[in-house]
Amino acid sequence: MKPAVIKIENKVDQLMDVLDRDIQHVQDTLSRLNELRGLVIKRDDASLGKLLESIRSETDSYKDIESKRQSLREELAIALGCDIGQMTLSRLEAELSGGKKAGVTERRAKLQTLAGKLKKEHLRTTMLLSDCARFNGVLLKSVLELGQAGTITYSPSGSTERQTDSAFVNLRF
Repeated sequence: MKPAVIKIENKVDQLMDVLDRDIQHVQDTLSRLNELRGLVIKRDDASLGKLLESIRSETDSYKDIESKRQSLREELAIALGCDIGQMTLSRLEAELSGGKKAGVTERRAKLQTLAGKLKKEHLRTTMLLSDCARFNGVLLKSVLELGQAGTITYSPSGSTERQTDSAFVNLRF
């Protein structure tokens, strides 16, 4: 084999390892989103804090994988003689044959499927958090407005009176 072909195959092997880590990262993210929704519904603040801390620490370690993927992409683009913007998994598949091509195809399909699931789960989580924020806002507004003197009632004679004796919060300890 030519040294250039061996170099490309080595880079492809390294890229497949990175793609496997990407697949695992997306699967972990899907699991965390599901766990996050459950903890929000249960209102388990302690577990939410732990989950968010673990997400922060894993995000820092995942940056290394992202930089490795980017550098491999640049190296493969140079080796295949194309622009880095054109270096995609589909382009790489077209350049490969045999087992390497099948491996890249399998990982690309898996990542596409997981990306679709991640988009759906992200939307579900966003909708839940949006509804929680809206509900909390309505609840807080109703609590704060209950004790205000903004309520007007009418007496049997037709005159208006403001209700001032219906405080919601007792300030005595």
